Amino acid sequence: MAPSFDHLREADLDDDDYDEEEIDISDLREKYEVQLEQGYDAFVVIDGLPEVNEEQKPKLVKFLLKKLNQVGKTREDLIFMPMGEDGKSLRFAFVEYSSPAEAANAVRQLDQVPLDKKHTLRVNKLTDIDRYGREGRVNEEYSPPHIDEFQPNEHLRWWLKDPSGRGRDQFIMYRGDSVGVFWNNEKEQPEIVVDRMHWTESFVQWSPLGTYLTSVHAQGVQLWGGPSWSRQRRFAHPFVNLISFSPNEKYLVTWSARPIAIPEEGHPALTIDDDGKNYVVWDIETSKPLRSFASLDTPGAAGAGAGADATPQKPRKSPWPAFKWSADDKYVARLNQGSSLSIYELPRMNLLDKTSIKIDGVMDFDWAPVTVQRDGVKSYEQLFCFWTPEIGSNPARVGLMTIPSKEVVRTLNLFNVSDVKLHWQSEGAFLCAKVDRHSKSKKSMATTLEIFRVKEKGVPVEVLDTIKDTVINFAWEPKGDRFVIITTTEPVGPTAVAPKTSVAFYCPEKSKGPAPGNWKHLRTLDKRNSNSIYWSPRGRFVVIATVHNQQSSDLDFFDLDFEGEKPESDKDLTANLQLMNTGDHYGVTDVEWDPSGRFVATYSSAWKHAMENGYHIYDFKGEALREEPMEKFKQFLWRPRPPTLLTKEEQKQIRKNLREYSKVFELEDAERGASADREVVEARRRQLDEWCAWRAAIEEELLEERAFLGLPEDPLAVLLATKTPEVPDDAEEQIIEEIVEEVIEESEEIVP
Repeated sequence: MAPSFDHLREADLDDDDYDEEEIDISDLREKYEVQLEQGYDAFVVIDGLPEVNEEQKPKLVKFLLKKLNQVGKTREDLIFMPMGEDGKSLRFAFVEYSSPAEAANAVRQLDQVPLDKKHTLRVNKLTDIDRYGREGRVNEEYSPPHIDEFQPNEHLRWWLKDPSGRGRDQFIMYRGDSVGVFWNNEKEQPEIVVDRMHWTESFVQWSPLGTYLTSVHAQGVQLWGGPSWSRQRRFAHPFVNLISFSPNEKYLVTWSARPIAIPEEGHPALTIDDDGKNYVVWDIETSKPLRSFASLDTPGAAGAGAGADATPQKPRKSPWPAFKWSADDKYVARLNQGSSLSIYELPRMNLLDKTSIKIDGVMDFDWAPVTVQRDGVKSYEQLFCFWTPEIGSNPARVGLMTIPSKEVVRTLNLFNVSDVKLHWQSEGAFLCAKVDRHSKSKKSMATTLEIFRVKEKGVPVEVLDTIKDTVINFAWEPKGDRFVIITTTEPVGPTAVAPKTSVAFYCPEKSKGPAPGNWKHLRTLDKRNSNSIYWSPRGRFVVIATVHNQQSSDLDFFDLDFEGEKPESDKDLTANLQLMNTGDHYGVTDVEWDPSGRFVATYSSAWKHAMENGYHIYDFKGEALREEPMEKFKQFLWRPRPPTLLTKEEQKQIRKNLREYSKVFELEDAERGASADREVVEARRRQLDEWCAWRAAIEEELLEERAFLGLPEDPLAVLLATKTPEVPDDAEEQIIEEIVEEVIEESEEIVP
């Protein structure tokens, strides 16, 4: 009950001197009144406890208190454990925390956590009893749960064993309102696997290992897979705009520009604690939310949603993905730009060491793409890099930190810094910090590349400062130590035409040790329009392209390990560059390598422009295999493949005997070509047989009809008999000769 305020009245005031209704006590009421609706929000109910007697109860309470205080603050006197008439506990307890936030944290982090080998805690909020146990929601009569018969699950990686035995890859095409999955048949028409109308309302996306196909809807996200393409998982996040997976497909992050609004009747997956949040982290295996977060950017920064004909929208202020994962899915981190980094442990989603890592001015960070084994370090660690700008007299800084120790293992101070971009090599051996520097007058820009050799002792840094222009694109070779950059001169004035670009190739010098030598410039191609770099996922081959450009759409296919003659100047370098082919795809907006590195797809998306939409497929040498224009063509995505199960020795042995395997493949290709020719001949023969059968049937019908009319069976024979004169047997034979003249050669000669 609310407290009485009668003590505020003055006893000596006469009733005629004041009007009680005019007294404003709203400030006092707001300060002292008890909010009954929120009075139990700090309470939780703990189920799954062991059965104990009165003597054992204090020990259990102390043991339980250790776990309870890991997520909040409570005391022994705030734990009430009911006892039964037989003197034994009822296996549950009520716990009061110091705040509703701590109670919500306990539900999130302690639910389904093992107490010991035989008991698992179940934690719920006390207010959920009224919410879910309201009259009419609970059946008074017990009915045993219905248990469905066991149904074996589909093999979610069935596509890796191509039914044709050719090791083909799958790709997805989203065009118009239809989404289809196809087998790649090189030059031939792609083979349809599945094609559905209105499969998504926004866009589609493969999971990182290719296990699931993701569709996005107003109600949430759905994952599809298996040979039947049935729905495998569902995540109910209303009006979701963007999604991102953890590297090993264990977790999913969804984001919506609209804050979550929990209706009065409840939500199938989310709770009232998720109300007003924008991000949700999900466990893919259980389809349950692990934790939700509010958006750091201003509301509505990215729009309300992506329609069926709109490209996926990104937040304007917060970069995407907002949550970045460690290589083993054990940690996920969120940047609080300018102040700190919050790292959460999975699957509990608790803040590492209960505090964020303070890094003054931090602008960006990125995890190493693999679990790096540094020289001399035997303990487990995950690495991430970060950079901070110049603050006052303090220089800009690029740092390398280990988790969970939070030790900064390497820092690099920088001056006159405008921006820094961090680029990890795919195997985590190198980190390149692309540093854009301005002159003291701030009228000109230049770029330096600071390359960290992460696996070497002390993490040495090599500086490439010979680049005089601004680097607009940088890309490491996957599983390699070479890289490509695209540079441009700085345009003069706001109305200046964008200048030409240059493409430069870099590779290490040959080295006797395991570590590569110093990076050296290999070659530069000037006066180009190129703006994008696309490496083959296997390395060696690279496509330099011009995308999103109305004036140019060039595609250049390069081989960095060309087997031909090597220039004398490149003898000491670990590359032999060769331009294999060039192509042109007008209006190209995206370039996609297939996971095997054998084919390249380029496509023009209707999300970017409406001119000549469709796709092209090339082989790795740049030979055009297939071109198909399509109206309202939106997406082309190759299906990723999981890492190989072969050991490095087995892979090395395969590469060694590749010529023997290639003979088998070449024979299969020849047989497939011959079978294709044979199929054409057989098709023609079938058509001829069908025509002959049809003619025989017609002739039979004609004979029956003539017999019915009393006409001769063979009218042609009768006609010949009446029209053809009979030749006497004793008639003499006549020989008729015909002389034909043919000019074989003709020439003119002038006689004097």
